[in-house]
Amino acid sequence: MDKTSILVVDDHPLFRQGLRDLLRNEPDFEVVGEGANGQEALDLMRALQPHALILDINLPGINGLQVTRQLRVERNLAAVVMLTAYDDAEQVLHAFRAGGSAYCPKDVPPGKLVQVIRQVVQGHFVVDDHVFDREGLQAWLDSNVEQAGRPYVDDNREAFSPLSPREMEILQFVTRGLSNKEIALSLGISHQTVKNHMTAILHKLKVEDRTQAAVYALRRGWVRLQD
Repeated sequence: MDKTSILVVDDHPLFRQGLRDLLRNEPDFEVVGEGANGQEALDLMRALQPHALILDINLPGINGLQVTRQLRVERNLAAVVMLTAYDDAEQVLHAFRAGGSAYCPKDVPPGKLVQVIRQVVQGHFVVDDHVFDREGLQAWLDSNVEQAGRPYVDDNREAFSPLSPREMEILQFVTRGLSNKEIALSLGISHQTVKNHMTAILHKLKVEDRTQAAVYALRRGWVRLQD
């Protein structure tokens, strides 16, 4: 019997071990590797080419949303099951628009997670207790983005696109209390470029100032106070 190869990426060793032990008890699963941060996730996915990736959103450096989006850019078709300690409606939209196959809170029952993995490696998408094909997922996304969008956003779907790597980088500096000028100096870019990125960040996250943007990203695990 061909086994489903799985990569596990989470920066908490005990949680990672729990996942590994759970998956190894399934006769049709094979854990082929594990990582602790976003860069390791990308490197291991490229090297091992597993069928599925179990991925924490809140990772040091490159977060899980960025990892997933990069994999899709590289046309890696592995199923990505995204795990999060922060579970809300907008985060679900971000996860699937980044290219996720399933989205689960970290307190998901073990049996449910196993079932989800089996479903996504067959090409399905899992949202809560709903299982969609690709067309069904797109219809669900369009409906929910439209409901959550604001009138002044011309393309509602754009509001739910994860921030670019540079925007994430700038937001990381914001959480450390750096001014725009200090960020510009640290990154070797102009002050105006930083201001332009901050304007884009506020627009995408639908917040009014940099403090709200930092809180939004920290709560969802997109950036960290410490790497």
